Amino acid sequence: MNQLFPIFVKLNQIQTLLVGGGKVALEKFQALITNDERLNLTVVAREIVPEFEILLRNYPHIQLHIRPFETTDIEHKQLLIAATNNMELNDELRELTSLHNILFNAADKPDLCDFYLGSIVTKGNLKVAISTNGKSPTIAKRVKELLNDLLPAEIDETLSLMSEYREQLKGDFEFKVKKLNEHTKNILRHER
Repeated sequence: MNQLFPIFVKLNQIQTLLVGGGKVALEKFQALITNDERLNLTVVAREIVPEFEILLRNYPHIQLHIRPFETTDIEHKQLLIAATNNMELNDELRELTSLHNILFNAADKPDLCDFYLGSIVTKGNLKVAISTNGKSPTIAKRVKELLNDLLPAEIDETLSLMSEYREQLKGDFEFKVKKLNEHTKNILRHER
């Protein structure tokens, strides 16, 4: 049964730790930075692949420590992503994050995770997250490609217009929802 609850996190308002410096860590970093270049991120890694280190130079606000993980690295962190192939370290990180109420993700280890990083489709202000409940990142990637092709770039303009319309409406929440629903039904009828 799929019990995941999708949320959208403001990465610039929380402290995130990424442990690892290989190609998987680079992939996780790119997913994070694509969603918010202002994120509060610390990267800790024994070694770092050159392309990751070069990319990090473009983000001077991100802290990089090329050394082994230390227990104190989790201080003041709310989210930790482990991108290592060291199972002992991943288990240690899982235990520490549990003790300190830090949300944890271990790359390619769904059983250890509190959350998964889904595939994301972004069209301006519209953001759609896709999850397969940790079962198949490949399927999530294919659904992402499909939605990317299906959703028109103009959807952001429609979102802006709907936002303006919503601001003009007077009444309680229920009234606004009813009016916005009526309006979107008409939009769909005209597009057919």
